[in-house]
Amino acid sequence: MYIFLNNRIVPASEAHVSVYDHGFLYGDGIYETMRAYQGIVFMLRRHLGRLGRSASLIRLRLPEERFIEDAVHETLAANGLSDAYVRITFSRGKGPIGLDPDLCGDPTFVVIAERFREYPAACYERGMKIIFAQTRRNLRDAIDPRIKSLNFLNNILAKIEAKERGADEAVMLNSQGFLTEGTVCNIFFVSHGILCTPSVDAGILDGITRDIVIGLAQKSGMEVKEGMFRPDDLLRSEEVFYTNTTAEVMPVGLAEDVAFEAGEIARMLHTLYREEVEAYMRGQGK
Repeated sequence: MYIFLNNRIVPASEAHVSVYDHGFLYGDGIYETMRAYQGIVFMLRRHLGRLGRSASLIRLRLPEERFIEDAVHETLAANGLSDAYVRITFSRGKGPIGLDPDLCGDPTFVVIAERFREYPAACYERGMKIIFAQTRRNLRDAIDPRIKSLNFLNNILAKIEAKERGADEAVMLNSQGFLTEGTVCNIFFVSHGILCTPSVDAGILDGITRDIVIGLAQKSGMEVKEGMFRPDDLLRSEEVFYTNTTAEVMPVGLAEDVAFEAGEIARMLHTLYREEVEAYMRGQGK
C-alpha cells in the first residue's frame, strides 16, 4: 500500500507523521472523503471546493487545487485501484506544543486510497439500525459545522453509544433537541409523501451526497422540506434512510424500537443516484 505524504508517494510503512504534528496533538486540521468508481473520483471538484472552505474557516493555507487533485490520482495509480475509498487529510503541521497556529510551518498533507468494499446487499434490503444518541451535536456557535474537522470526538462518543446499543449508526440532536445528523451521514425521512431532512440551521455538515439526493428528489417531482425536526417526527414517518459518500443511499430498518420497511423512496433515489454517478463518469470520459 502506498500513501501520498506532503509531496510524494511513499510506502505505507514509511508514511510517518511527527508526534509534534498539531493534527495529532490538538485535532487541528481538516479532511474530505470521496469514492472512486472505475478510476474516476465522483464529484472531486466539489469535494475539493468544500475542503477549501474548511481550510478558509480555520485559516489554513492549502496548496493549489490542481496539486491536490494530481496527488489523489497519483495515489490511486500507485495502489492500482479503480473502485476505491479516498481520504484527503490536512493538518496544521509540525510545531512546538502550544495552541498558536503560527507555531507550525507547512501543513501536513496525506492522501490515503483503499480498495472499496461494497456494503452487503442485505443492508439495502432490510436497512440499518439507528438510535438517538445522548451525546449532543457540537454547538454551531462553538464549532462551525461547515468545517470538516479532524476533531471528531463528538461523533466518536455518539458512535460508542451506537455500538453499546447494538446499532449501526447514531443520530445526534442539537442543544434544543432537534435532529441534526448521524456520526458519518445525513438523515432523511418521508412523512405524508414529503421528503424531510434537517436544515443546515440545525447544525449539520451540508453533505455533498445529501445535496445530490435533494436535487434528484426534486427533479423526480417530490416535495422536499429542510427544517427543524424532533425525533418523534422521524419515528412517526413512513420511511427513513441516510446518505453519505460510501453508502450512497442507505435505508433504515429500525430506529430505536420502531421498525421501518426499506421503502420505495430510498430505492428510487438510490437508483437515481447511481444513474447520476454513471452520467458523471461518461462526462469524465469513461
